[in-house]
Amino acid sequence: MNPPRLLIAGVGGDSGKTLVTLGLIKTWRHKGINTVPFKKGPDYIDPAWLACASGSDVHNLDTWMMGNEGVLRSFTNYSKSDSINLIEGNRGLYDGEDIKGTHSSAALAKLLKLPVIVVLPVRKVTRTAAAFVLGLKLLDKDAKIAGIILNLVGGFRHESVVRRSIEDETGISVLGAIPRLKKDPLPGRHLGLITPAEYQESEHSIDVAARIISENVDCGKLVEITKQVKPIDYSTEQSENSLTSGRAVKIGYIFGSAFTFYYPENLDIFRKSNCDLIAIDPLKTDSLPLIDALYIGGGFPETHAAELSANRQFMSSVNDSAQNGLPIWAECGGLMFLAEKLLWREKEYQMAGVLKVNVVMHCKPQGHGYQEVEVDRENPFLEVGTRIRGHEFHYSQVDN
Repeated sequence: MNPPRLLIAGVGGDSGKTLVTLGLIKTWRHKGINTVPFKKGPDYIDPAWLACASGSDVHNLDTWMMGNEGVLRSFTNYSKSDSINLIEGNRGLYDGEDIKGTHSSAALAKLLKLPVIVVLPVRKVTRTAAAFVLGLKLLDKDAKIAGIILNLVGGFRHESVVRRSIEDETGISVLGAIPRLKKDPLPGRHLGLITPAEYQESEHSIDVAARIISENVDCGKLVEITKQVKPIDYSTEQSENSLTSGRAVKIGYIFGSAFTFYYPENLDIFRKSNCDLIAIDPLKTDSLPLIDALYIGGGFPETHAAELSANRQFMSSVNDSAQNGLPIWAECGGLMFLAEKLLWREKEYQMAGVLKVNVVMHCKPQGHGYQEVEVDRENPFLEVGTRIRGHEFHYSQVDN
């Protein structure tokens, strides 16, 4: 188990990790080098962009939710030995659940024996950048930092001083220097980037990222680093699941520009368990098909609220099906969809009305971080007493 692999990490949020990862994927594709992208989760939006750039599903690697065993199994199942397996990190390299950085990108790097490339913004600093890198190197010597990519570089002289300072003081090579850009090619809003499903210029943005990276980063050297890895002590035999099968169950899932937050692993489990998955776009259909259960993931129902609300026939179909006993599993935006009303930007939108609550969108986050919950009452899905892990990052709040 030793596929070529690399982790793109940062010193915090908005370091430039996604720009670099997208640019590398598209640059390597232009050169005929296949890439299998992963994301150090939890995340839905960045993986959607990585999937758009690579043309393949992107799987999350999150030791907090999946455990080390789950991460090893997922990486074993989805990585490829004839491709570069490129993992985008999360937050800063050592940022995790606690002061020890448990479940951080660095912890993932050690588990999967990943060489680490750190994207380092250097706006208005020179030699101090070397202190950043030296600290990263010394904080955990088991996390192997293989190179630095500078971001927000002010010019040739700025780059030269920063590069020489880092390489002289730390012995770590600078493999790229991205200039300050007049305009960020990746569009943002609340929760981070706009999803590519909602952004018509997504392909153009990825092409711009590829041009920036190909012109300013030593992509060939990075390819060499991906091959300088040690084997992972985990076999494919350990990763096999024994899944039962029976009658093909028809599971509908709400999907489209308003609802894109699904982990591919979860959909894969359905398929492997003899389920027929049926994608349903609430903006393009007026009723539910004949299904045994409904799965509604997250997304941005608020930005599509007017269109969703206007499709009363579909809303009624969901409500009627729920009242008639259709099992529904809803997360995040799915809960918002099932509410009676959604209030956003001083406007009120009628939703499906399955849950007798309203949902209010606020200007500041109302929930952010990992959550562990215990099932406390009978339901169609999980036994009472089951503890499940998840994450939340939302501006919405259940009212009344």
